[in-house]
Amino acid sequence: MFTPCEQSIRKNPNPGNRQACGGGRDLIDQPDAQRPVDAIRLDASGWLDPVRRLQSPHCDARPPDTPPELLVIHNISLPPGEFGGPWIDHLFLGRLDPHAHAYFKGIAQLRVSAHLLVRRDGAVTQYAPLTARAWHAGASCFGGRPACNDYSIGIELEGTDQTPYADAQYGSLQTLGRCIMAAYPAITPGRIVGHADIAPGRKTDPGPAFDWARFRHELRAAPSTPDGNRSHASNP
Repeated sequence: MFTPCEQSIRKNPNPGNRQACGGGRDLIDQPDAQRPVDAIRLDASGWLDPVRRLQSPHCDARPPDTPPELLVIHNISLPPGEFGGPWIDHLFLGRLDPHAHAYFKGIAQLRVSAHLLVRRDGAVTQYAPLTARAWHAGASCFGGRPACNDYSIGIELEGTDQTPYADAQYGSLQTLGRCIMAAYPAITPGRIVGHADIAPGRKTDPGPAFDWARFRHELRAAPSTPDGNRSHASNP
């Protein structure tokens, strides 16, 4: 049973200190899994619906009493500069074939994942419950506080620093952002940052191609409802 984002967290304020990365099935292809999301709900274990799920082994429990307080936006493309294909899934699942492409030989051994991926067409995949600690940030610091993986949610956008992101990606990202902020009130617009912001000099994503002004404006353009939907009360 799925409940609105806000209510599910109120019922289970920090499940991450009682469970590791489990709780999801290896693959769930739900009816809207391959479409941009415009209405989502968060269950008490940290899984979003309707969102395609692939359970990554590259995550674990958050430290006790450490709910998400930061949202980090990344970009990824595999091979670099190419979009589509199964390679991001394979990397986050620990199944990337080092012989499938020359670039993969240097990264196949990495144990990394994000909570969520937004494809070029806006389709969303979830690899770890939001209550768990996904391994997306690496060495990082926000506001003087290190180890951002402990207290953050990571969203990957399929893209590169220099390639404009698609309208569908902004739409899905806004829906995800509204739902996450409703569920975790400590995550305010000022606590939504890029990977480059928490790992300066080491990371550059989501890069200059990401339109922060557009994203923040559209995120604030309409109030969110508890299930992450956009309110149309002022614009019938």
